[in-house]
Amino acid sequence: MTTRTLPELIAGVDEIRRSPTDRGTVELIVVRPARGERQIVEHVTLDETDGVIGDCWLTRGSSSTPDGAANPIAQVTLMNARALALIAVDPERRALAGDQLIVDFDLSGASMPVGSRFSIGTAVLEVSPKAHTGCAKFVQRYGADAQRFVNTEVGRELNVRGIFAVVITGGTVKLGDTISKLVP
Repeated sequence: MTTRTLPELIAGVDEIRRSPTDRGTVELIVVRPARGERQIVEHVTLDETDGVIGDCWLTRGSSSTPDGAANPIAQVTLMNARALALIAVDPERRALAGDQLIVDFDLSGASMPVGSRFSIGTAVLEVSPKAHTGCAKFVQRYGADAQRFVNTEVGRELNVRGIFAVVITGGTVKLGDTISKLVP
């Protein structure tokens, strides 16, 4: 497995900053049918209660909730496609990140602050206050420097590891669909 060093990752920040800020595209869709499994799909349905249909988010639960149930503010994960391409050197390893929607879109805190709503396909989502910082599996898949990178000041500023979102209005998301900010 080839991984990038922290200086190599930092050198790629300018490319991440070139992400579209108003209208982007869905580049990859991944569902996790069971723990440790990844399936690349052409489209998904997002549901206000169940999150990404076909994904194990609801049944897997979460260690971040008192009762171990799925965290309702972490239904959907999005990651910037440029950041993922930088971190996952081998394109075949990009689905391993575990994020369901990989988008060519600026997910930085300045562009998409907590509470921001956006359309993606025919669905509407809202940026969650839950931080997405990576985990031990992220280190195993992409290396310790990737974990350090996503948690640097610039990594957190750009939400390089991605964001969590809540489904406000269910709908369908297909590869190539538009993601765009909604005006409050």
